[in-house]
Amino acid sequence: MKTLRGTFALLAVSLASLTATQAQDPLPSWNEGKTKESIIAFVANVTKEGSSDFVPPAERIATFDNDGTLWCEQPVVELVFTEGKVKEMAAKDPSLKEKQPFKAALEHDRAYFETGGMKTVLELVVATHANTSQKDFEEEVGEFFKTAKHPKFGVPFSKTAYLPMVELLNYLRANGFQTWICSGGWMDVMRGVAQEAYGIPPQQVIGSSMKEQWMEKSGQYVLWLQPELLTICDHAGKPVNIDLHIGKRPVLAAGNVRTGGDIEMLRYCQQRKGMPTFQLMVNHDDAVREFAYGEKNHESLDAAKKNGWTVVSMKDDWKRVFAFER
Repeated sequence: MKTLRGTFALLAVSLASLTATQAQDPLPSWNEGKTKESIIAFVANVTKEGSSDFVPPAERIATFDNDGTLWCEQPVVELVFTEGKVKEMAAKDPSLKEKQPFKAALEHDRAYFETGGMKTVLELVVATHANTSQKDFEEEVGEFFKTAKHPKFGVPFSKTAYLPMVELLNYLRANGFQTWICSGGWMDVMRGVAQEAYGIPPQQVIGSSMKEQWMEKSGQYVLWLQPELLTICDHAGKPVNIDLHIGKRPVLAAGNVRTGGDIEMLRYCQQRKGMPTFQLMVNHDDAVREFAYGEKNHESLDAAKKNGWTVVSMKDDWKRVFAFER
């Protein structure tokens, strides 16, 4: 009996120690170093009342790109999402097999979409999903995320969220920050998974979208998706959309290397006056655990160096990339 009591006592001490360690380290999947230290120091400074760097809770806005910043962007989820619809359309109209961007989607020609950029991907979404109700689109997104899996990792796309970034989101929210997504990705696709993947509610997701119209269809009034882009939330479109949706500049902004599409959001954040700001640029330099890529002209890394932004090395700064890693 004494031995059993001793075992339980030892277990209780161990659990208490583990809880204390986790409380002391809000970012356990980040390696110790300047990057982690700078993040924790920034949060501590802006949340300490009486500090000259104190930022009131109402101003603690943090905006994050999604693809390549919060989860794996190879392949781009919107491309995978549209592939099934393209096959259906091509079966009814075989001529689409020779027309772009349908041809590239059917042939899994990622290079075509890499060259054309996010605009080309978004045009495919419009071509495949316009002239339907917003409700039907949302239901299709929901069904997609129930079954679709990442081709390399074999897990649902929601599970390809970067564990260190999920920890960062939780850490910020625990310290009174609002966490928003501001991404070139399709807004309604991201809204279908953001709560599950990151704990971010759909109303705090900003992204690219197509025009909508409130109209009558079969005796019911519905939001009807029009075959035209409303906004492309990429590059210079990010500050514009942040202002339209939030009405305030963020004090923290995070993006990643690939197209230079996040530079303007980080610059917009840094130029906020009257309070400290923080910028993160995720560098994809881990070909073993994820992928290694960037711009050929090093645009994003050059901008980070010039402006003093913090660069996150996936290889060196993250102990784990995904929660499913063993």
